[in-house]
Amino acid sequence: MTDALLPFDPVLQDGDQPRRAVLRALLAGGLAASGVLPTASGAAQTAAPRKGGRLTVATQSSSTADTLDPAKASLSTDYMRTHLFYSGLTSLDTALAPQMALAEEFATADATLWKIKLRKGVVFHDGKPLSSADVVYSLNRHNDPAVGSKVRAQTQQFESVRATGQLALEIRLKGANADLPVLLATSHFVIIQAGTTTFNTAIGTGAYRCKEFTPGVRTIALRNPNYWKPGLPHLDEVTLFGIPDEPARLNALLSGDVDWINEVNPRSTKRVRGMPGYTLLESQAGLYTDLIIRQTVGVGRNPDFTLGMKYLIDREQIKRAAFRGYAVIGNDQPLDPSHRFYFAGLPQRPYDPERARFHLRKAGVLGLTLPVVASVAAVGSVDMAMLMQQSAMKAGLNLSVKRVSADGYWSNHWMKSPIGFGNINPRPSADMLFTQFFKSDAPWNESGWNNPQFDQLLVLARAETDPARRKQLYADMQVLVHEKCGVGIPVFITNLEAYNSKVKGVTSHPLGSFMGYTFAEHVWLSA
Repeated sequence: MTDALLPFDPVLQDGDQPRRAVLRALLAGGLAASGVLPTASGAAQTAAPRKGGRLTVATQSSSTADTLDPAKASLSTDYMRTHLFYSGLTSLDTALAPQMALAEEFATADATLWKIKLRKGVVFHDGKPLSSADVVYSLNRHNDPAVGSKVRAQTQQFESVRATGQLALEIRLKGANADLPVLLATSHFVIIQAGTTTFNTAIGTGAYRCKEFTPGVRTIALRNPNYWKPGLPHLDEVTLFGIPDEPARLNALLSGDVDWINEVNPRSTKRVRGMPGYTLLESQAGLYTDLIIRQTVGVGRNPDFTLGMKYLIDREQIKRAAFRGYAVIGNDQPLDPSHRFYFAGLPQRPYDPERARFHLRKAGVLGLTLPVVASVAAVGSVDMAMLMQQSAMKAGLNLSVKRVSADGYWSNHWMKSPIGFGNINPRPSADMLFTQFFKSDAPWNESGWNNPQFDQLLVLARAETDPARRKQLYADMQVLVHEKCGVGIPVFITNLEAYNSKVKGVTSHPLGSFMGYTFAEHVWLSA
């Protein structure tokens, strides 16, 4: 994505601010934008889409905690449901640039006060017209502790969200954030009806209406005939459910029971390629499975233990053995090498059992047996744990691999086991990734890391409008994570999906599976 300015009309915005000022604020976040963000209605199709048909999708995750509440979404199935039934103020294209959605204008002069005008004629599934009151309610509820929003750490940036008209509102931030249009394009920030407190069904403005929702079982969505985007969606119906076991998921696809699956094991790629009528989709993104050392309990409190464990990570072997080469080497920094803010100057941490022994001895753990929890729910983690177990033996540490079921892993083990694994989907901006997973008070701060210097740099980077200075701040933050955080990132995983070739309009997306979880609006079935 380029930082070059796009052509724009230098007329006044909101009567007093030139669009060039708006551009400067937006481009500080690396966004392709003009003073008013472009609409998303001009996407060209390579073939004439066909109306009708039912698409069945199986993902790797499903839980009785599945939800229709966007604020509480935490699994890929939740993100897909969110995009089925709701719409956001903005959306993201395949370059991760924000496009207009429910908002038709999104303007600022200083990246602190944002003025938004809503699209006319949009109605919820029950016929109620969309208004600014719905947006104000949707955004403000994230800051209510009783809601349990997964993005409260981000919405604490909001000083106020208030309506200025029936279809107009303004958001005032506590500090400048040029990434706001990107932030509001993510699934947690879609718009619900004002006053909604129960989510047995979904009443949104999305491309589909909710016919059935049974947590941990399945979701059935029907085309919304009153969708605000003309001509969309193409499908009559979408059925969504989870199959945590990869071989079972793949068999369901190849037997024709489902049309599309994600998280294909690299070992299965030859089988997919060898089957006529099926397509393997590869996407490079910031997806990673990470080693988590909780720094708030037990040996994790000792920084030498964390360093010792990181030196036990044989990244080349993990790439080769766990992912069959479908990965890019990582360096315990959460931005992947393709990211515009990736710090390439950080020296690669080597695999070094002797250096690991030095730090583990200082931590007083040599000769101990420590449990490591892994599950197929965190893709590749079982193989990674076994490889680390072999490496630890060379350093004088016994790691006991405790393999647990995928069912309930995220609620019962993730961020609760002293040593375990996570699986982090890509985020559209560095600020979002750092805020959600590394800020000291973030609900998904996996290792319980608390670093005031990092938190301060995060706020400074968020408000920085000079791209070079912002890049340096993010570099400093990556160094802190690399050196002090209880998270080890061996590789960035190539996202592998497989689908029936009758599904058309499929493209890769840098935010991960199922076209960044927005597939249902865009794909269709051939005759």
